[in-house]
Parts: sequence; structure tokens; C-alpha cells
Amino acid sequence: MKAGKQSGRFWLALVIFSLVGQVAWVVENMYFNVFLYKMFRASASDISLMVGASAVSATVTTLLIGALSDKVGKRKLFICGGYIIWGVTIWSFALIRMDVISALFPGVASAAAVGVSLVILMDCVMTFFGSSANDACFNAWLTDVTDETNRGAAEGINSMMPLLAILVVFGGFMGFDLNKSESWTAIFTIIGLVVLAIGVLGIFLIREPQVKTEGNQKYFANIFYGFRPSVIVSNKALYATLLAVAAFNISIQVFMPYLILYYNVTLEMANYVLVMAPAIILAAVFTAFYGRVYDRTGFRRAVIAPVVLLMAGYVFLYFCRSTALVFVGSLLMMCGNLSGGAIFGAMVRDHTPENKAGMFQGLRITAQVLIPGVVGPAIGAAVLKNAATILNDDGTTSFIPNANIFLAAFAAGIAIWLVLAWLFRMLKKEESVCCRN
Repeated sequence: MKAGKQSGRFWLALVIFSLVGQVAWVVENMYFNVFLYKMFRASASDISLMVGASAVSATVTTLLIGALSDKVGKRKLFICGGYIIWGVTIWSFALIRMDVISALFPGVASAAAVGVSLVILMDCVMTFFGSSANDACFNAWLTDVTDETNRGAAEGINSMMPLLAILVVFGGFMGFDLNKSESWTAIFTIIGLVVLAIGVLGIFLIREPQVKTEGNQKYFANIFYGFRPSVIVSNKALYATLLAVAAFNISIQVFMPYLILYYNVTLEMANYVLVMAPAIILAAVFTAFYGRVYDRTGFRRAVIAPVVLLMAGYVFLYFCRSTALVFVGSLLMMCGNLSGGAIFGAMVRDHTPENKAGMFQGLRITAQVLIPGVVGPAIGAAVLKNAATILNDDGTTSFIPNANIFLAAFAAGIAIWLVLAWLFRMLKKEESVCCRN
């Protein structure tokens, strides 16, 4: 059954699994950086390495598990089982503490360096289970149960969850002093248990879609199905869209790993959660409604406004320091980020071959996570290479992110327009051929 014919059970499953999955990803994508920075004095290069390693892990996992779920014709097993183990791996970060590391490795010269290495390694392990459950199978499930009449609406809800998750995490973290190890222990324990509980809930909530497995039985061939030249030629619009997705997310990843540190350390916004919460709520509401624009007007008209909003946000964040104007810039950036994600996501789902959604999730993650996760933070780290530093209480130093990350993000954003211009010409040409036929 498609989403338009589904009961509230479908929408409840969509909201719960999307939100909780994004809460876990927010902790990983935004707060692991803070965890490394505050607990182990990580450098910008350490953060870039962690983001890149996680992106590679997510992509390889999604390729392997997406193809496997197509082969066996099951989504629910991977989603629920994956969320349960994902929760356990998140909780395991509560054990990565300086006192534990010093006790286990008494002879090491730098417990902090060991901590950085352990966090990066365990981040990849956690990403394996998270990507299996969320990136590969939850997203394949969402493609299976929607169609071209309702994907904009469903994707609008799905795409607003990252910012709602930020709001949940920001609000939940307000009571914790992130400079204390015990705060991180509590955070990882709580998030881990919540993700685990949702996996158990999914056993009773998610309905298994009907996935035809004919033609999907050659597992190793299916892993690389999306990279076949014949498949690329047959689905040009899909691959052009994925290229645009990569450009869009590279721009975002230039600054995103350093965003909270910029608010907290550079702008000294101790109350940045209270400032960001209204922006997050407004951006989420905007995205929920804007997803329907895609259903009514199509991709070409719907995608322009989000990119304009994103880049306008960069301009405000680069030039402005006052709380009010930083709020405006953050709101514009968030609206563009989420609504753009919704439009691109709906376009990718519309052009994904039927009954092969699992195989194409790896390609989606390659464009959405791998390439941006490696290229974007590397650009950001290069920009911050000679950034100013501060002296910590323990005698170590930490870098101070500066506004140049937004200038670099704006420059990277120019590539989005170049790819979109090419994609628009391709779509117009395809429409002309269809009309003649």
C-alpha cells in the first residue's frame, strides 16, 4: 500500500523512526565533534578525519546492506534489529573516558590521543549499524511505500526531522555541562537506550512492504548494480540529481562539523540553544509545508528557493556577529538546508527503479554522505588550518573556528547552480522527447 492509502500507523512509524534516527545522527554528526574537542582536545584535522571515516563506513554499509535487503525482500528485520544494536553501540561511548583509558593503557604517552583514536574507531562501528538500519533499510522502506503522488509530503516530514532532532538534542543537552566527563556518560546512555527502545517498538509498529525479489538474487552483482554503465545511461536524470545532491551537501559539510563550536567558542553564545530553538522550529515547519510544493510544481521550480535561502544564510553568518542577525542567518541556512534536502530526496525517490530501492541507497549515501563527508570537512579544516587558538585550563590549546567556513561554503555552493543548470537542460530535453512521442 502507498502512503496516501495508509492509516495513521504508517505516518507514526515514519515520524518516530525518522526522528529518533536523526537524533542519533545529530549526536554523531554534531556532538561527537564537541565530545572530541572538549574531552580529548581534538584538532580540526582530527574532526575532519572522524567525519570522513564515518562517511566511508556509512557508504560501504549502505551498499552492502541495501543490496542484501533487496535480495531477501525484507526491510523490517534490518530496521528493527539494526536500531536495537545501534542503541547498544551508542551507549558504548559512555565507556570512552580519560580515567578508563588511563587505567587500561597505563603506559601510553597521551591518553587523549588514544581517546581520539578510540572514538573514531567506535564511530565507524556505530555507523555500520546505524546505516544498516536507517540509511539502507528505513529509506528503502520509505521508497517502497510511497509513490510520485505523495513523496513530496512524506519527504517533507522525513527531511524536517534533522532539524527537529537538533532541537531535541539541544534542549536535552541544556542541563549538562559538556566540559564534564560524567555529562557525556549520561548523554550516551540516554540516547543509546532510546534508540534501542525504538527498535523494539518497531517490531509491533512497522509493516513489512511487499518487495519483489525476482532479479535481485545475485548479491555481489547487486552491490555494484548502480555503478553499471548501462544502468547509468538508463537513469541519467537520477545520476544527475545525485551529483546535485553531492554539491549541495559538500557546501553544507564545509561548516556543519564546526557549527556548534563556532556558536559556543567563537561567538561566545552561552545561550545558543535558546537562540537556535526558534530558528529550528520555524525551519522545520517551513520544510513540512514546502515539501508539498514539489508535488504541485515539480522539481525545477521547487529546488530554486531552498538553494537561494541556503546561500543567503551563509552571507548573514559570514558578515554578522550580533545575536539577532546570527539568528536570521541561521534560520535562512536551516530553511534552505532542510527544504533542499526534501526536494532532492523526493526527486531521487521518484527516479529510483521499482523494487531496487535497496540497491540504490548506497548511491544515495555516496552522494549525500560519502563525498560531502570527505570533501566538505576537509575544505573546512583547510580554511581553519591557521585559525587562532585558546589556552585551556590544563595547558593545552584548542583552535577557534572563524567565519571563513561560511565564505568557503558559499564558494562551494556555486557548484550547486552549475549542476542544476545541467540537470534542468537534461529534464527539459527529456520532456521534449516525451511530447514528440
